[in-house]
Amino acid sequence: MTEQTVGTAPPKRRRRRLKIAGVVVAVAAVALAFAFRQPSPVGHWNSAEGHARFTAAYDRAMADMPRAAETIDVRTGFGFVRVHRYQGASGRAGPLVLLPGRASASPVWADNLPHLLKIGDVYTIDLLGEPGKSVQEAPITSDADQAAWLDQVLAQLPEESFHLVGLSIGGWTAVNLAVHRPRHVATLTLLDPVYTFSGIPAGTAIRAIPASVPWLPKSWRDSFNSYTAGGAPVEDVPVADMIESGMENYTLRLPQPSLIAEGALSGLTMPVLAILAGESVMHDPGVSREVAGRVLRNGTVKVYPEASHAINGEHPEEVAADIAVFLDAH
Repeated sequence: MTEQTVGTAPPKRRRRRLKIAGVVVAVAAVALAFAFRQPSPVGHWNSAEGHARFTAAYDRAMADMPRAAETIDVRTGFGFVRVHRYQGASGRAGPLVLLPGRASASPVWADNLPHLLKIGDVYTIDLLGEPGKSVQEAPITSDADQAAWLDQVLAQLPEESFHLVGLSIGGWTAVNLAVHRPRHVATLTLLDPVYTFSGIPAGTAIRAIPASVPWLPKSWRDSFNSYTAGGAPVEDVPVADMIESGMENYTLRLPQPSLIAEGALSGLTMPVLAILAGESVMHDPGVSREVAGRVLRNGTVKVYPEASHAINGEHPEEVAADIAVFLDAH
């Protein structure tokens, strides 16, 4: 186990436009979303107009991304999954697969991709059952189902193994896959993951209540999103607009993620890089650091002391550099 703490980032980092990165809702409304369940068994758009507004916001946010070499919809037993493939500058074996935070979808990686593409080829995935361009068609009722759809996606891509990079709930999604169906997982990189090393603090869960109710004013969702991003402004930011639109117009039908058991974490055999935000409000950074350092058999833990949960948007160059060093070592 290797554990490191990186120095304080320059103040300008904290003003990056993606400071609210798709982690803004990182598990944001998860705890409360279940209290407002409707009869429909799958995630869905609340109206055609709402879907159109989200699609327009998604496309505006995607304009900040590099041009994808290919965009495909992969058929799974749970629906179609939107995948974007980007050609990297390196011939490294095994591409990166980027899994975003809750309600954020592929555009959340706009600041990261220019740096990550220096490492190798990259796939971005819109999580199934979340706002995005993936389309859920069958119920997802368990952690095993969450692993199954992602395993089916990776099985249909041309490569045999992948380096998974998960942000927030995407970090949980990556670990959950490695626990249940590890056959395509070469390494894991977890960016301030939730429900992985510790649970969501009660204060954050309480603040998520208004963000979980789509018919409440936009300002309430913006307030919560800013809170998760260390107080950064979120108005008139393309990614933030997309996230807020997804929160307003899409109804989740996903099971609440289970906190990954320590026994399952200690059973992971692949290399794991955990990059934690010292100022995260979506888990307990101290507890997460202790648990990760104690139970991961082949793990490296790094802490960015002044980073918020929007760690990928605040530190895109540092994150890419740490991933490159990690992959070179494995």
